[in-house]
Amino acid sequence: MKASSSILTAVLAAAMLVGGVACAPTQSRQSTGEVIDDASVTARVKTALINAPGVKSTAINVETFRGVVSLSGFVDSEEMARRAVAAAEKVGGVRSVKSDMQVKPAS
Repeated sequence: MKASSSILTAVLAAAMLVGGVACAPTQSRQSTGEVIDDASVTARVKTALINAPGVKSTAINVETFRGVVSLSGFVDSEEMARRAVAAAEKVGGVRSVKSDMQVKPAS
């Protein structure tokens, strides 16, 4: 009975170790806390874009990964893109901003 108890303990310990490693953050996967932090940053950046004069925020997609904000979508002008980047850079928790916004062709 004692041997089976030791084996069971070893198996449970190994399972916990594997489970703990599977949840650990890596370069391409975030921890739960990082996901929550980034979701908060994304929400604050979207709010900043809504409040930024001269920015049509509904056309701009915002994604955040470890504090790095990516802005994408179509904007009316380079000036609108610059204003969007400037508004995002002022938000607390933003480490940097990547702009993948495209200027719509004139019709």
